[in-house]
Amino acid sequence: MKGILGRKVGMTQVFTKEGKLIPVTVVEIEPNVVTQVKTVETDGYNAIQLGVFDKKEKNASKASIGHAKKAGTNPKRFLKEIRDVDANYSLGDKVSADIFAVGDIVDVTGTSKGKGTQGVIKRHGQSRGPMAHGSRYHRRPGSMGTMRPMRVLKGKNLPGHMGVETTTIQNLEIIEVNVNENYILVSGNIPGPKKSLVLIKSAVKNSRKASPKEIISYETVVDEVVEDAEEVTEAPVEETVTEEATETVETPEETEENQEESK
Repeated sequence: MKGILGRKVGMTQVFTKEGKLIPVTVVEIEPNVVTQVKTVETDGYNAIQLGVFDKKEKNASKASIGHAKKAGTNPKRFLKEIRDVDANYSLGDKVSADIFAVGDIVDVTGTSKGKGTQGVIKRHGQSRGPMAHGSRYHRRPGSMGTMRPMRVLKGKNLPGHMGVETTTIQNLEIIEVNVNENYILVSGNIPGPKKSLVLIKSAVKNSRKASPKEIISYETVVDEVVEDAEEVTEAPVEETVTEEATETVETPEETEENQEESK
């Protein structure tokens, strides 16, 4: 098991060299710091605690400041445990985006968007009633249950608060890993609004083989086009300038003769 914390930036799309379009989510990955190492001898299980995104000391408690100083780092805004990691880590180690490779299958966990109070149609996907004028049932929850036991049974789908729940989307593919610019492209959508914290870790139920996809790099294509355009335009420009110069330049003697002839 391996994992890393990141921040959701937004969605875009990339193209493979075969011409296939892939919608992707951009996840900002700052280097995570190992703030705690748990072992079976001390805690009863193996795990590491990752911290990401610095927090001002004036906004941190004394306990969190002391906890971060043990790892030789600043207080972190987000902390998360990952159990049964593959590698051996020690306090203060940094985990960067290169922990994953292109083609890896991962699970992404985040907090879903908040929708506020919603009805049963939006919240639970129920069907509405007839919308004719004579109907008295449109978007209501429906029957509350049987006559007995004279109460609403537990689990009845009713209106209420929707969203802000921990959600995991499984078996997403890593499309690109950029360590220099600190981001990872994940196929498809992931839970949560923009700038929200997400956890990327190895897929639990993966049965697919890794098949890395080669995407088109727009920077190299633009550079090649610019170089080709410069080579094409350089030579003709010099020739046209010299021709125009030779045709338009006149000596002072020629101008005097032309004036006398006009008189």
